[in-house]
This record gives sequence, structure tokens and C-alpha cells, in this order.
Amino acid sequence: MSKRDAKFLDGQLLVAMPGMGDLRFERSVIFVCEHSPKGAMGLIVNKPAPDLSFADLLAQLKIPAAIDLKQTRVHFGGPVEHGRGFVLHTADYSISESSLDVGPDFAMTATVDILQDMARGRGPAQALLALGYAGWGPGQLEAEIQANGWLVAPGDVGVVFGARDDDKWGAALRSIAIDPRLLSAEGGRA
Repeated sequence: MSKRDAKFLDGQLLVAMPGMGDLRFERSVIFVCEHSPKGAMGLIVNKPAPDLSFADLLAQLKIPAAIDLKQTRVHFGGPVEHGRGFVLHTADYSISESSLDVGPDFAMTATVDILQDMARGRGPAQALLALGYAGWGPGQLEAEIQANGWLVAPGDVGVVFGARDDDKWGAALRSIAIDPRLLSAEGGRA
């Protein structure tokens, strides 16, 4: 079965249900970058990295910043390879053979080139840097969704880049007409 023939979640948001059981993902919103029969990879977009700014990161990498980058946030992207960085950004920016297009509005780049371009003011219109990622093996994400661990919401530039980190979980739920106050940690089947 080709990727086109099946329903995959590339470019969608995973919204953690209350009572998920894994504290690393409590109230998480994850942008799904890649989903296929081989598994899935995504970035948590609502958990800022403690005590690390984008300017600090550029200084560690010895990349001089020509512009003020206070708007670019650094996030805990997930528990896998948390020393590795990924930039989730709007699709107005792309590096040939380095950027992964994720739907019409988003792309993801994991090379230092994007950081250099951002520091020079030539990067994407909106971006979020994530350290680490969330990953699932074949069928694992589907099983977690079926077990009421995640809700799926459309990938929305306003939610991913525009909302305050503390507000993203509720904003993602409201985008699928769910009032966060009405969610229960108890799951069931109809």
C-alpha cells in the first residue's frame, strides 16, 4: 500500500488526553512530521525547554546573530535524542534536500544551515526549535490513539506558532470543537 492510499497523520496535531499515564506527554501537543507504516515522528510544540533560549543555543554553536531572535522559542521536542535539534517552520523557507515538506503550510529542517539563516534574518517567517523528538514504532501510534491516549486535530499555523505555549493544548482541542473542561481521564467505547 502506498502512502497516498492510506490515511497518515503527517501535518496533524496529536493532543494528549487527560490520564495518558506518561508524564512526559501530559497535556502535550505534538506536530506529526512523518507517519508511515514504518512508524511516526513528531515534535512537542507546547513545552518550552527550561533555561535555554535561542540566543543561548546560537552562542553555544558559535553562530553570530545579526537580529533579535527573542520570538524564536526552544522546546522540549520529545524524549528521543534530546541532544538533536529540529526546526519546525512555515513552508515559505526550504533548503534543497534538507527540508521535509509537511503539508502545504509546514516544513521541518534539521541542519545547522537553517539556524545560520535565522540568525541572519533570512529564515522562515515563523519557526520553533525543538530539542529531541517523539517517536513511535510500526502500529504503536495507532494503538495509542485507539486506546484514547491521543486526539487528532488539524495542523494549524496559529496553534503551532501563534498561541502561547500554555494555551496550545486548549487551542488544539477547541479547533476540533472540544471544550477541554469536559474531558475525562476515563476512556470508553461505544
